[in-house]
Amino acid sequence: MRLLIAPDCFGDTLPAVEVAAALRQGWLAVRPADDVVCVPLSDGGPGFVAVLHAALGGSVRIARVGDALGRPVAASFLLHRGTAYIESAQACGLALLSADERDPLVTSTFGVGQLLLAALDAGADRIVIGLGGSATNDGGAGLCTALGLAPVDLVGALLSPGGAALRDVAALCGSVDPRLAGVTLIVATDVDAPLLGLTGASSMFGPQKGATRDAVQVLDHALGQWAAVLEAALGVRVREVPGAGAAGGLGAALLALGGQLTSGIALVRDRVGLASRLDEVHLVVTGEGSFDSTSLRGKVVSGVAALAAERALPCVVVAGQVAVGRREAASIGVDQAYALVDEVDLATAMTCPAASLSVLAGRVARHWSPAV
Repeated sequence: MRLLIAPDCFGDTLPAVEVAAALRQGWLAVRPADDVVCVPLSDGGPGFVAVLHAALGGSVRIARVGDALGRPVAASFLLHRGTAYIESAQACGLALLSADERDPLVTSTFGVGQLLLAALDAGADRIVIGLGGSATNDGGAGLCTALGLAPVDLVGALLSPGGAALRDVAALCGSVDPRLAGVTLIVATDVDAPLLGLTGASSMFGPQKGATRDAVQVLDHALGQWAAVLEAALGVRVREVPGAGAAGGLGAALLALGGQLTSGIALVRDRVGLASRLDEVHLVVTGEGSFDSTSLRGKVVSGVAALAAERALPCVVVAGQVAVGRREAASIGVDQAYALVDEVDLATAMTCPAASLSVLAGRVARHWSPAV
């Protein structure tokens, strides 16, 4: 059997490259005669730069930026033939914060703006920003501040960082770095969520970033205020646009600044040549940390499954946890989903993810690859 293993990362537990390697090792331990090709993927979230660097080459640059709480971190971006690929999670990622530090009321995207400025300093004439895995819900207000366009209140005072402060936003002060007008800005989103409402940034993703139920209400209201200011100042409608809610509304700010929103997994699929690779295999195995309702809205699994369905290829998902029913999975082209926590306890899955995945891959191989 010829198969393609094309997973996302497993949250902050295991990078996509290591996930793919663990699945391949476990598969070949059981079916050594099979032809197994690995193509690690990203939908714009963690691993975006590493996956594209492996596929495209180019040079990786390091910039010193602030994390979601303003602490200095070393973040990388890829420069390839004049295009800079930025991974927002390297600046404002959830994985950079401990569990008790996660609070989208105060976290900021300022560091993402610093990364964008570093790409401009490097001479990029096209910038692709991958969104996903953020710890923020500030609608990109921090990024705007870093670029020179700061949110202020009714008396002209600069707002504090974080999503909660946007309840008091009244205007934008200053002007954006003029170099931004000379570049093409592509925004690769990991989800198609709008900015506001029950399927928006705050309600859908705020809780996983540490927001309580009350905080979600505060954040959604604050983003409504922010949207009104963005639309009035920059003349771009951002509220209902699919993807504007990605990375806690960072997509909305980048859209207002002239960015073109696109599916992150579609962009990565194109760059790594996934479609042509699928033409040569009998089965595709994909996966991510949690296969849940958000997986159906533009993440790696849905993107891979869609291409597999076009070719009538069976598609199998291996995930840390599975919270999607068989009917929902089938609706996006997934034939079967396997959960790591069904094989080992959660503690083992977290402390020994690669070894646990290899064991699970062996079980999947026995089911899907006929024994010789």
